[in-house]
Amino acid sequence: MAESMLLLVFCLLLVAGAIIKTERQKASDANVARRDAELTVEQLTKEVRIKAEEAQNSSERLAELEQRMRLVTASGQEREALEKEWRELVKARDTLKRFEAQGLTPEAIADAREILDRVREVGIQTTDAQALEDRLRELIRAEKEQANSQPHEWPPIINLSEAGGYFFKSGSAELDEQFTAKLQGPIAADIAQNLERYDVDIIEVIGHTDEQPISRTGSNLDKMIIEVVDGERSITSIVPADNAGLGMTRALAVVNVLRADPRLSKATILPMSGAQLVLPGDKLTVGQAGDVEARRRIEIRIRRRNEG
Repeated sequence: MAESMLLLVFCLLLVAGAIIKTERQKASDANVARRDAELTVEQLTKEVRIKAEEAQNSSERLAELEQRMRLVTASGQEREALEKEWRELVKARDTLKRFEAQGLTPEAIADAREILDRVREVGIQTTDAQALEDRLRELIRAEKEQANSQPHEWPPIINLSEAGGYFFKSGSAELDEQFTAKLQGPIAADIAQNLERYDVDIIEVIGHTDEQPISRTGSNLDKMIIEVVDGERSITSIVPADNAGLGMTRALAVVNVLRADPRLSKATILPMSGAQLVLPGDKLTVGQAGDVEARRRIEIRIRRRNEG
């Protein structure tokens, strides 16, 4: 009985081995057939591409032959017109092939036009390609320098205080001749140099006062300030009723001088008032009554415009 069972198991193993061998052969044959099919598809694809190119060339040759036949049968005037048209078509075809070889597709040109439109929107001229390239490189360089700059490399605050002889008389916003001359000369030159150096476009002029109260009950600042800014009235026409108004009036007096300087014409000059609140050195006052010349001053800050 045991021998019969062993014989049966042996026979089953032989059958299983034969089945496995057959399946492996089928799998091998299938892989070979798949590779052959892939090679065939690749070859057919290549042949189709070649045939398409040949068809395109044949179409172009046929068009050329048709054109030549038209030239042969046409009159003199018609032949001249056809020859001109044909030369233009050939030139256009050669130009198109040259553009395509350089990657200048209609889509690429549309993208480039969109970029140029954005460049024009920020006020950069695009008619001179070299100038545009130089300007973009300059902007990139300035941006990198600003990103890597240290705190001491940011635009400075220009203090016009008693240290340089620039202070106002008590309760007044008038500029004396010496003050005006220095604003028009070395101060404007210093501001212009810093505008260029730091690539900024905003000048803030801040007027400060001491803490002496102003004993007026009425002010015409609201009515006159726009006319003074527009140059229609002098700074002396403004009558402030408090230190906030006096600080603004002093700032306006300096702004009007700076705005007249062509070196600063590309910048926006903004008048501001610090009133009596800010001590020299950017400290908030805790109360310092009395006549203090050092506080009747102007500060000029330079910065980049806030995008918004």
